[in-house]
Amino acid sequence: MIQSSFVARDDALSWGRVMRERQKVAHPRFCDELPSLLRDPSAASKLPVGLLRSYGDSCLNGAGALIEMCGLDRFMDFDAETGVLRAEAGVSLSELLRLSVPKGWFAPTTPGTRFVTLGGALANDVHGKNHHRAGSIGRHVRAFGLLRSDRGRQTVTPQNDPELFASTIGGLGLTGIVEWVELQLARIGGAFLDVEIIPYGKLEDFWPLAEESVSDYEHTVAWIDCASRGEKSGRGIFSRANWIADSAYDLHDDRSWKRVFIEAPGMALNRLTVGAFNEAYHRANSAKAGKSRQHYAPFFYPLDAIGGWNKLYGRRGMLQYQCVVPRETQRDAIRALLDVIADSGQASFLAVLKTFGDLPSPGLLSFPRPGATLALDFPFRGDTTLKLMARLDAIVADAGGALYPAKDGRMSGDMFRRSFPKWGKFMKDPALESDFWRRVTQ
Repeated sequence: MIQSSFVARDDALSWGRVMRERQKVAHPRFCDELPSLLRDPSAASKLPVGLLRSYGDSCLNGAGALIEMCGLDRFMDFDAETGVLRAEAGVSLSELLRLSVPKGWFAPTTPGTRFVTLGGALANDVHGKNHHRAGSIGRHVRAFGLLRSDRGRQTVTPQNDPELFASTIGGLGLTGIVEWVELQLARIGGAFLDVEIIPYGKLEDFWPLAEESVSDYEHTVAWIDCASRGEKSGRGIFSRANWIADSAYDLHDDRSWKRVFIEAPGMALNRLTVGAFNEAYHRANSAKAGKSRQHYAPFFYPLDAIGGWNKLYGRRGMLQYQCVVPRETQRDAIRALLDVIADSGQASFLAVLKTFGDLPSPGLLSFPRPGATLALDFPFRGDTTLKLMARLDAIVADAGGALYPAKDGRMSGDMFRRSFPKWGKFMKDPALESDFWRRVTQ
């Protein structure tokens, strides 16, 4: 067996593409290669990563090296009767669905892209449109194999090592190399959903829609117009859906029907173009109001149909901002956030607003918690963007909220500690490091 080694690369970028420091990267194909990579003296620290879909620097390690896990992509076991699946950490959600959907099983919850690995989903404790029913993905992890520099290999479950389990779920890949994951999937009766689209005219209309949908709908989410002001401020398109049990198990196709090959001009996204897009998007989707039958791919993963869509933000890339604020402060906090964004002229055209349920997340650094979460993408414009986000931070902090490390590229150490007050109990592996961790803890 040929042992992998670290090679310097300029194209190992996070999805936001703002941080462009050269990275040393190794591509193992077998778990047997991992111990020597972990001990390799050519890099001071290591970080296991997947498909690099985190937006900021939580998947980067410029002062050390990356262990790219996508080559460890084998299925180990799948019980089609119970829906329990065990697979190596490099298996993508897309590959998992291609195996499980024809047998009537789906991921228990899913982020907005299927191009994430099982290890990455665990490391970021991802959530989806069904948080009020399913919680975060960590609630459905039964066990995982972990390789640590100080303990060697071990199988971790919530029962045999609850502290290490809680550190690793949402632990940003810093508690050891997750080699495999055992996951409980969710039963489905087909690959299609009964989707209802409801346009609403202002932010105040979102809250009753969200509240009334929780009891009868498994999946809820809203696109929100951050560029609108005045009476239309916070208007959006609310979507809610349930699975259809019609035994039609059509699979998705990973071939993108559109692809972005070049970076857009730096000023292509500005107040005028984003405002025009949001107006057109609101009108087009308002015309689709009502119920329709949709395949899971366009419902859960609309942007996966556009390969390399992140290049639309230009050479300087983008920063995503995702926060959660508690129920008791959510209405005032979300209103304040939208007012600041609209006044700044830096409105996002990919803005998502949804509510989290009461199911507790199992990780020390898990992001989901009861309340409302707002996610936005901003073209990076240097200090202008950073100052805007600092203003947003102040609103979130005053509301008792938190930021999502998987989407972050600039939060302060103080904001990190506010967001995750239990971080001092985190069982970090001494050999692992990331740019994010250095930034928020040093």
